[in-house]
Amino acid sequence: MNMRILFAASELFPLIKTGGLGDVAFSLPNALAQLGVDVRVVLPAYRAVLEKVEHLKIVGWLTLANGSEVRVLSADRPDMGFGLLLVDVADLFDRGGLPYTDADGMSWNDNPHRYALFSEAAALLAVDSLGIGWRADAVHANDWQTGLVGAFLSLQAKPPRTLFTVHNLAYDCQIDFDTFQALGLPAHWWSMEYGEFYNNLSMLKCGLVFSDLITTVSPSYAEEIRTPEFGYRYAAILDSYADKLVGVLNGIDDETWDPHTDKLLAAHYHVDGKIRAGKRANRDALLQSLGASEAARESDGPLVGSVGRLVHQKGIDLLLEVIPPLVESSAARFVVIGTGERALEERLQQLAAAFPDRVYCYLGYSEQMAHQLEAGCDIFAMPSRYEPCGLNQMYSLRYGTPPVVRATGGLADTVVDTTPRTLARQEANGFVFEEPTAEALQDALERALDLYQKPKQWLKLVKIGMRGDYGWHLSAEHYLQLYQAE
Repeated sequence: MNMRILFAASELFPLIKTGGLGDVAFSLPNALAQLGVDVRVVLPAYRAVLEKVEHLKIVGWLTLANGSEVRVLSADRPDMGFGLLLVDVADLFDRGGLPYTDADGMSWNDNPHRYALFSEAAALLAVDSLGIGWRADAVHANDWQTGLVGAFLSLQAKPPRTLFTVHNLAYDCQIDFDTFQALGLPAHWWSMEYGEFYNNLSMLKCGLVFSDLITTVSPSYAEEIRTPEFGYRYAAILDSYADKLVGVLNGIDDETWDPHTDKLLAAHYHVDGKIRAGKRANRDALLQSLGASEAARESDGPLVGSVGRLVHQKGIDLLLEVIPPLVESSAARFVVIGTGERALEERLQQLAAAFPDRVYCYLGYSEQMAHQLEAGCDIFAMPSRYEPCGLNQMYSLRYGTPPVVRATGGLADTVVDTTPRTLARQEANGFVFEEPTAEALQDALERALDLYQKPKQWLKLVKIGMRGDYGWHLSAEHYLQLYQAE
């Protein structure tokens, strides 16, 4: 019998996504299914999800500890090689906005209730409380939204093996004692041994404590979060659990992210084909969608791109600081796509207004523009102060867009700095800087722009990156070993 894995997540590309977790929740289960694993993903039945899935069926009703009943649906899509289960509670999940926030970007006040209920339902599904003849051999929970899955499973007589992945330690969801009591959670969870954390209950800590294994999304991040700088007050706890903490580098969906077949691109290209022509066509399409003039689209100046959340963690403020001097000292142009902190959005708009033919922005998220940016840009800027794994640097490498990154987390694990030595050895694939400062970022970008002026060396660098293997199969095999470990 194939191993049975229940994968619990709060978002799932392409149904609903706020970041890398959504991509992982799609790609890893698909990769596991290709290894013969019987994997099912359980997701809240958000309004946006119900609008995008097919073949909705009622599987049954779960009875929670408080006596209430929760409906469970099954659904599918042609692009999913795994089973999909939806926890359907209209009062909690049938809303507009994003999974965790309303249309104004404010967190839903009842998020603790929403994801405590979701976690309890996921735990019950894992032990076949529906009586459908499917019981998980292992449960893979992700981030604080599923932090209580392992805790609820600990109440079962013979629970399946539990694995908890920290995608970003900065987000933990802490609740006060009144909320804890209102949720009716077991009293013993409110203790330092279990979930109590600085006079609150931390859903993230519950995930750490109650799981059999803890994973992070890159080996370097697994080390970083055991330090005060990156540990967000969890460093000592994680250090005490070092024996069950493993860093497994995320992969990317290399079928969706393939410049040779990507349906969202204006032109296709591959490592042994016409790379420059393909990138030029996509650059033109990207700039045209951003309202660039014909003269600007025909310019030969290198295009530096960035896509992601406009927040302090991502170092976007550093990028915005170095754009003016680089515009004045080079032919570089910049495209930034994303949304986030209001002050950063306003600063980006100011730069676009000040340099109308050199700086372009799109406030929001467009999947097509994100793909065209990876294909159409010459350089990708990712100056994160910390980055648990990061996927965009791997998308960039695959699309022949050498990334400029800070040496942190998964960025340090995937990008090799370009020097004459590393380039000669076919090891280089991007540009790396150490300190989270504008000066260090500018120096790295200038090194990239200088090499761009040497076409043969630049093409060599591009091809090294494009020939790398960034898919999920190796990581999926590692996870399968972890699920099976005694």
